[in-house]
Formats: sequence, C-alpha cells, structure tokens
Amino acid sequence: MNPRKKVDLKLIIVGAIGVGKTSLLHQYVHKTFYEEYQTTLGASILSKIIILGDTTLKLQIWDTGGQERFRSMVSTFYKGSDGCVLAFDVTDLESFEALDIWRGDVLAKIVPMEQSYPMVLLGNKIDLADRKVPQEVAQGWCREKDIPYFEVSAKNDINVVQAFEMLASRALSRVSGCGGKTCQDRPLDWGGSQELPEKNIWGTGRDVGGTGLLIISVD
Repeated sequence: MNPRKKVDLKLIIVGAIGVGKTSLLHQYVHKTFYEEYQTTLGASILSKIIILGDTTLKLQIWDTGGQERFRSMVSTFYKGSDGCVLAFDVTDLESFEALDIWRGDVLAKIVPMEQSYPMVLLGNKIDLADRKVPQEVAQGWCREKDIPYFEVSAKNDINVVQAFEMLASRALSRVSGCGGKTCQDRPLDWGGSQELPEKNIWGTGRDVGGTGLLIISVD
C-alpha cells in the first residue's frame, strides 16, 4: 500500500464585518457555535486535518478581519493562499454588494493572477427570517464568475462542511499540478515568510490556551 500523501494548504475566509466568518470557521473546525464573538482584528488561524482520497490535508484557515479601515493591511495575509471562502450575510445587502471588492483584493495578491484560483461563495445566516439577498441573485453573481455557491448557516451547521471541503478539494487539485510535482510537504506561505514572525505590523502572534487559535492583534 502506498503511503498517504501529505499536503499543507493555506485557505482564507474573507468578507465584510459581521457576516459570520469566525462563526463559520469555528463550526467547521470545532463543531461549535457561539452567539457572540469579538471582532477579528488582523487575522486568526485555525487548523484542521482532513483526508481526501489518498491525501492527508492539513488546512491552515485564516480568518481575516472585515473592517473597511484595515482592508488594505489585511489583504497582505492573502499572499500565498491556495483558496478562498468569500462570505456574505443574506440579511445584509451591503455585505453582498461588497463582494466584488473583496474578490478583487484577493485576486490582486495571487501570483500569478489566474482564473484557476479556487473560490467558493457562502451566503450565511439562512436561519434568519429577514432575508435581503434572494438566492437567485447570489447564484447569478456566481455563474458570472464560475464560483460555486452554498447557502449556509453557521448556527445550524447547514452546508458548512460541504463548502469548506469543496474548496479544499479544488485547492488540492490546483496545487497538485505545481511544476508536475505533487506539492507534497510544500511549505505554507505566511504572507512573505515561511514562518510567522514574532512581531510585525499586527503585533504578536500567540496560541490561546493551547487551542490552536492564533490571535494576531493590532498594536
């Protein structure tokens, strides 16, 4: 039996403030949901190991802050990513209308800038009644850009695993073609360095209580 291949992937989740990016990530990684989260400043990182076919994937998923005033700085974390979750809140029309800006920010950091860079779009909070973005409108936006769309609920754990693992599968397919290699043991790009610096413009990275959650906070 051939040994299982091991691949590291850096995924990012982006979108406007308050759309539920942190809730989606915690639901996927820890199967937990909390009503209240502190606003993410800079980025936080969670890890998850999954198996797809004959490959063990270690996912490093970067939860990026959605504040407009930090957008240009947060975008530095997009460099070296292998795939992107775009998220919006189906009860917040402005969060949907901002998707073109978020998508453009991500693609601007991808080198080379290519159409094959995998993305998925998540319309979160479908458990709420006061919907403002019709499903067919979101589906139309995705058809234009050839991006898979998932209607999700972080609270009720609807379609969260399916969305993240479709992205992981597409990201694996993309990196497995690197120069004809499998990309096995490929180092992650931490936005300019293969190791997260102890200090940068965002301050100090620290592991919180051994949970694997790395908080990078503003000085």
